[in-house]
Amino acid sequence: MLDRIIEVKHEEMVRFRMPEDKQFSKVSFVNSLRNPTREIGLIAEVKKASPSKGIINNDFHPVEVAKAYETAGADAISVLTDETFFKGSNAYLTEVKKHVGLPILRKDFIIDKRQIEESKRIGADAILLIVRALGAQKTKEFYDVAVEYNLECLVEVHSVEELQQLTELFTPDVIGINNRNLATFETSTKETHALSQYVPASSIMISESGISTYEDIKDVKRAGASAVLVGEALMRGGAYEAGIKRLFGESIHEKA
Repeated sequence: MLDRIIEVKHEEMVRFRMPEDKQFSKVSFVNSLRNPTREIGLIAEVKKASPSKGIINNDFHPVEVAKAYETAGADAISVLTDETFFKGSNAYLTEVKKHVGLPILRKDFIIDKRQIEESKRIGADAILLIVRALGAQKTKEFYDVAVEYNLECLVEVHSVEELQQLTELFTPDVIGINNRNLATFETSTKETHALSQYVPASSIMISESGISTYEDIKDVKRAGASAVLVGEALMRGGAYEAGIKRLFGESIHEKA
């Protein structure tokens, strides 16, 4: 699936037009994750659909979702901007940026350096770089360009080999371990445990995908994760603030 997504993204870049530069104030993604609201940081995702699950939330209002996440104590917000596979939009990110004070991560498939400038112009504070899509060398090149635009990066890996190739070149501030098997699309927090020992101590380690319960939170924290990125578990059902409380076991604690 990732190969198909990247193929389509290259096709889209043929028609690429740089958006107007709207100038937004910067909020540090890294600093927010280093000072989390709870026992472990939360990057809460604004997400309408995915290739594996289809439409996740039919009554989709990105700004409403983002405001609820902020009220519930999220540390950062991830906004899907890929249109073809995730039904996202650059406009969603821009509108969210206008209405919340949290750092905004642009979640997309960055395969062209022009997308980095584009990310800055639409209001992102940070971008996702996927090593599987770019390779380690190009990931470093894109990371350095992002720094020039005062953008921070979440660098995502799927395997020990990718992580080792990456850290031989440089040490990202934030490394995300994706728990999703890209061949089967199944998720397991075992991936976080398997890769955690290879993550440099100076990097903020994020566990991504397949996290839906407080047990999952405790599990990846034991593996050394500093934060989690959660989308589907919060988007389904529409009770966003309650969803974050459930995720961190707070409703359980309140009843005890």
